[in-house]
Amino acid sequence: MKKAKLVFAFVLALATGCVSQSTYDQQVAETQQLAYLNSVYQQLNTVLAAQVAADQVQIQQLQDQLQVTLVNEILFQEGGWELHSQGRQTLDQIVPVLQQAQGKYIVIQGFTDNLGILEPLAGRFPTNWDLAAGRAISVVRYLAEQGIDPNYLAAVSFGQYHPVADNSTPEGRAQNRRIEIDIQDQMP
Repeated sequence: MKKAKLVFAFVLALATGCVSQSTYDQQVAETQQLAYLNSVYQQLNTVLAAQVAADQVQIQQLQDQLQVTLVNEILFQEGGWELHSQGRQTLDQIVPVLQQAQGKYIVIQGFTDNLGILEPLAGRFPTNWDLAAGRAISVVRYLAEQGIDPNYLAAVSFGQYHPVADNSTPEGRAQNRRIEIDIQDQMP
């Protein structure tokens, strides 16, 4: 009877509180990842406080990544794809935070509204996909020039196909023209 009670106590202990080493290691890794994301989130909110307050930047902590959304005008001139001086200054504010993202992938995603590309820009970018790609690549190149490891940088174009607002209004189209910077553990 004493042996049965001991076995029962052991099984109960396993079932109620003990975890395997791999489960424990996974939970530790998840906790460390969450702490890292919280820290980066706070740093980005601090360095971009003025832009966040002006609704030019949004910072979101998603399940396993951070997403920084920048309205197009903060980086590029209307219809442009090359970073203007304010865009470089804005990116310069977040470069130190991104440089600390050792081993994290930084995915730059380009988005546009649904309006067609007009001349002379249409000669270089015949579609919104091309324009969004050009903008994302412009940001990637700049970040690489600032010392971000290019092995962890990627440019992705979504063109007009993932709007966050109604394209029938100028305000909605302005919201859809954006760059998103995702900081994540793995490439999508």
